[in-house]
Amino acid sequence: MTPMLLYMHIPFCDSKCHYCSFNSYVDKFHLKQRYMRALHIQLQEDLQRFQVMPHSITSLFIGGGTPSTITPELYEPLFKTLHPYLCTDAEMTVEVNPNSATHSWLQGMHHLGINRMSFGVQSFHNEKLRHLGRSHNRDDAIGAITAASELGVEHISLDLIYATAFDTPTLINEDLKQAFALPIDHLSAYALTIEEGTVFQHQPDVAIEHLEQTRALFATIEQYGFTQYEISNFGTYTSRHNLGYWQHRPYLGIGAGAVGSINHQRYYPHRDIEAYLEAPCFTTLETLHSSDIKREQLFLGLRSIVGIANHLLKATEQQRARVLVDDKKLTFKQGVFYNNDYLLSDEIALFIED
Repeated sequence: MTPMLLYMHIPFCDSKCHYCSFNSYVDKFHLKQRYMRALHIQLQEDLQRFQVMPHSITSLFIGGGTPSTITPELYEPLFKTLHPYLCTDAEMTVEVNPNSATHSWLQGMHHLGINRMSFGVQSFHNEKLRHLGRSHNRDDAIGAITAASELGVEHISLDLIYATAFDTPTLINEDLKQAFALPIDHLSAYALTIEEGTVFQHQPDVAIEHLEQTRALFATIEQYGFTQYEISNFGTYTSRHNLGYWQHRPYLGIGAGAVGSINHQRYYPHRDIEAYLEAPCFTTLETLHSSDIKREQLFLGLRSIVGIANHLLKATEQQRARVLVDDKKLTFKQGVFYNNDYLLSDEIALFIED
């Protein structure tokens, strides 16, 4: 029985953040019920199509968009269908926007079996939140996370965005101080990137990253007792779903704009929501060649605690990797090369790769 992951995409949002390039809509709320029915159809068909075995799904991640715009009642049929396929201790995560995370919604999702919530906080500074186009404020974020903890949600994560023109060392430290005053066991820190098709596309100067400031940020997070296990992720808890991607585990991708990867093939359902409603299944299939898989293993492994197994590398690549061990940029343990500096991961991968 091959362990696998499941990603479920919810494309609805109350508002579009200025940096967001994900497949999401602010004007399609009238399609929610139809969309959730289509999602259920794809889930049922893909479980059969890919011959998913009972108790083989180790993690579920509901992302978006904004999953908290969908009521727990609309999720319930999917959870009932999914239940026999989940392993007994499955990690079940949902992304949460603080402004739509009502107490009843949090309670309803926890009742369905959600045991991990990831809150899109981004900052605890209201002015920065407004600049980023976020629809919540500091108090919303604190209140939602506190409520989730009081309801008994086992694992709580929050996201912060850094490397913006609005940041100062003081602001970043205040964000971290507030974050670690909350009952969280995981934190994701993402540098602001400028993507095509976003509000910030025409304001590239809003993203400013200084490597030494990023190093200081990472060091401060670790001083709070959170271990870095991937370039953007820290915690006293390691997300099984996140780690599964970097370990190149197979995963189902359900929903408009999702991606799945099974048996060395990557599949893509319709991105357009109306097209997805008409045909809730994958429409594009991409075969991954051994060279593609190896390249992904190299780049993802060096960005995380997964590392790169020596046997994956050609003789010349092994030689270059050992040069980096001598330079103390990599560590070699029990047949695996581990990266000592995730901020140099891409450069190291390019140096090693033939």
